Amino acid sequence: MTKDKESAVRNLHFVYILTLVFGTIIQFSDESEFVVDMSKIGLIHVPKDLSPKTEVLDMSQNYVSELHLSDIGFLSGLKVLRLSHNRIQCLDISIFKFNQDLEYLDLSHNRLQKISCHPITTSLKHLDLSFNDFDTLPICKEFGSLTQLNFLGLSATKLQQLDLLPIAHLHLSCVLLDLEGYFVKENEKESLQILNTKELHLVFHPNSFFSVQVNISVNSLGWLQLTNIKLNDDNCQVLTKFLSELTRGPTLLNFTLNHMETTWKCLVGVFQFLWPKPVEYLNIYNLTIVESINEEVFTYHETTLKALNIEHVINRVFIFSQTALYTVFSEMTITMLTISDTPFVHMLCPQKPSTFTFLNFTQNIFTDSVFQNCHTLTRLETLILQKNELKDLFKVGLMTKDMLSLEILDVSWNSLEYDRHDGNCTWVGSIVVLNLSSNILTDFVFRCLPPRVKVLDLHNNRIRSIPKDVTSLETLQELNVASNSLAHLPGCGTFSSLSILIIDYNSISNPSADFFQSCREIRSLKAGNNPFQCTCELRDFIQSVDQVSSEVVEGWPDSYKCDYPESYKGTPLKDFRVSQLSCNTALLIVTIGVPGLVLAVTVTVLCIYLDLPWYLRMVCQWTQTRHRARNVPLEELQRALQFHAFISYSERDSAWVKNELVPCLEKEDIRICLHERNFVPGKSIVENIINCIEKSYKSIFVLSPNFVQSEWCHYELYFAHHNLFHEGSNNLILILLEPIPQNSIPDKYHKLRALMAQRTYLEWPKEKSKHGLFWANIRAAFNLKLTLVTENDDVKA
Repeated sequence: MTKDKESAVRNLHFVYILTLVFGTIIQFSDESEFVVDMSKIGLIHVPKDLSPKTEVLDMSQNYVSELHLSDIGFLSGLKVLRLSHNRIQCLDISIFKFNQDLEYLDLSHNRLQKISCHPITTSLKHLDLSFNDFDTLPICKEFGSLTQLNFLGLSATKLQQLDLLPIAHLHLSCVLLDLEGYFVKENEKESLQILNTKELHLVFHPNSFFSVQVNISVNSLGWLQLTNIKLNDDNCQVLTKFLSELTRGPTLLNFTLNHMETTWKCLVGVFQFLWPKPVEYLNIYNLTIVESINEEVFTYHETTLKALNIEHVINRVFIFSQTALYTVFSEMTITMLTISDTPFVHMLCPQKPSTFTFLNFTQNIFTDSVFQNCHTLTRLETLILQKNELKDLFKVGLMTKDMLSLEILDVSWNSLEYDRHDGNCTWVGSIVVLNLSSNILTDFVFRCLPPRVKVLDLHNNRIRSIPKDVTSLETLQELNVASNSLAHLPGCGTFSSLSILIIDYNSISNPSADFFQSCREIRSLKAGNNPFQCTCELRDFIQSVDQVSSEVVEGWPDSYKCDYPESYKGTPLKDFRVSQLSCNTALLIVTIGVPGLVLAVTVTVLCIYLDLPWYLRMVCQWTQTRHRARNVPLEELQRALQFHAFISYSERDSAWVKNELVPCLEKEDIRICLHERNFVPGKSIVENIINCIEKSYKSIFVLSPNFVQSEWCHYELYFAHHNLFHEGSNNLILILLEPIPQNSIPDKYHKLRALMAQRTYLEWPKEKSKHGLFWANIRAAFNLKLTLVTENDDVKA
């Protein structure tokens, strides 16, 4: 809270000046040549290179000592000229004769001692000559033509009753009279008549005790301000006497004292003096209390005073009766009391039913004991206890239970906590606006709230979630939970009347898309500046935002940006795009699952059709056997080939094999390996088949329809063919005992089909005359190897 804060009425003069000056500046700010700011740059004269189009010129706080016609005469469009805080000593009004549009002229805080009077533009609205070195009021008769003049600032060390006669007919809004250098001999008294002004502001010397004895009369004065009032018990009556004439009129409603230093006794005396006056609003800013604070008698008779506003108090009395201090204020029969930015540690409960409807004790040192068990504030409607030392929300609730008219309670910027689980809080039922912001409240606060609250401010606390079982906030219309640690956007199941939600600066990453469905009464949502995760879940929320009015979602789209993942960080949510496929789980499953299922079914069918499991099993067994063979010593490997041929046949063709094939081959000294006599007991059939094939130079397969139907024959053919590729030799001999129709070979025996289509086979002739040629072809297949076997046999011998 600023030290010199003024009430709404006190700001009329200030607002007027800002409107006139800065309104003009804003109007032309788009074109810099219209507005020239040369303040605080050490100028000693007016620059010559100013644009003729300049309309606002600020050269305040420089070292300019002289003004000439040539300095500003060419600025025909000049409207605002600020030359305050320079070193100008003389002023010739004629230098402004070409500035016919000039409305605002500030020459305050210079060293002006005299002015040369000349006609001046009648468009002037603001003329400030205050805080200069004039002996008498610098009033020219030509000022009487300034019919648009609203503000007039003057300085003087002496006053004469008719000094302002030339402007007596003007209706001014404000007159500022600088009397810092005012001096009059003791027992002398001067008079000054100010005919028409709504506001009079008198500034006295800041370090001197108040001693001004001048009789100032004003017609229709509505607002009186005094600045730099230094009082003690001796000169207190000088001030009240000075005020007697000024406060006589019935129109004076506002009285302000700025920078006041006084004793407690004198301050109470000023209150007592003003109590019967027509003043309705009394403001004291920057009050310093000195010497002592004792109990003073104060008569609370009938008064028109409505509001007392005291801001920024310095108490230089360290030992005093707090009762004497607080009682004067607590028993006042006014409606509004503000005592802010003071060292007050407490405020007494009025002894009898109070007239207070508004109490503001911002920035004091009040504790939880204030107003406890106070039954006399039944008319109180607004209570502000910002920036104090309140700690227990439960006790704050108890404080209000007898304030039957209380509607607005502000206890923000304290250290309030509430951690009870029972939610058994006591509040007056009339509270509709509650400000609990900037405390250390957690989720439990929702179990300790007034039952009929409509506006609730909980921003800047430690809330992580809003309990779903809260049932006492059906009337809540506006909720502010900004700057907490909320992770989710709450629904309105608990807050059926909620129309305004402020929830920005939290930890919300994936707001629910159902929010607008749940909160149908919502008129304003402010949820920006959260760490949004731009994922599929967020896409639904973005779509729901697009479906509501742009006025509902405040700050959209600038305050709504992605925080995660890094690739999207800083991207406005409205620009976030993600495909339908990646967000629709069912569609994604269908898109990926159906082709996968088709592939699985296809592979399964092919496996069944091609007997792939069987081939895999055979490869595994053959690999294991080959691995064992590698571990056999070299001497054993040299003795590994023991047979000329391994014969594979169907058991149904065994008669031909044993009666025809085997005798004929063994007659030629060809060693034959047969399963019934050469398989090693104890080993698996597959292992025996592989061993026999590997110990034989050739593998003879007796093909017939019976062979096709034998699975073991097919195994033997598979391993023999595999060995063919592994060894790189031509070790297969195919004998077609009986014709095999191509369509009779099962599909899974595709290797047999391939061999019969690609390799030459020997067909057993039915005619006996051709048997000789058949056996000759068989022997020819063994001729080369017979010699080798014989040599090996010799080595063995």
